[in-house]
Amino acid sequence: MGASKTEHFTEEQNEMAKIAKALAHPARIAILEHLLKVNECICGDIVSELPLAQATISQHLKEMKNAGIIKGTIDGNSVCYCADEKTIEKLHLYFKEISIQLSERISCC
Repeated sequence: MGASKTEHFTEEQNEMAKIAKALAHPARIAILEHLLKVNECICGDIVSELPLAQATISQHLKEMKNAGIIKGTIDGNSVCYCADEKTIEKLHLYFKEISIQLSERISCC
């Protein structure tokens, strides 16, 4: 596998790519939507919401946490997860800027 040459891109570009990659699975989108709906939950709650095994859900949660999309706190034997507001705000601002740029340009196609 070739090198990704991430050093040639800005810190923001690399960060957005990392977040986008972590969201690039429908199960992770479903997990994020569930967390936003209930505000926080433990992994077992997510397993009962999605048609996936506990181990699969845990792997998706791990990827999302590593990308900063969610955060979690340990409460006894369970981990309570919620969306990371800072990362969600970064996504919001990023796509808002794209939307502004698109609305201000003359169509090229």
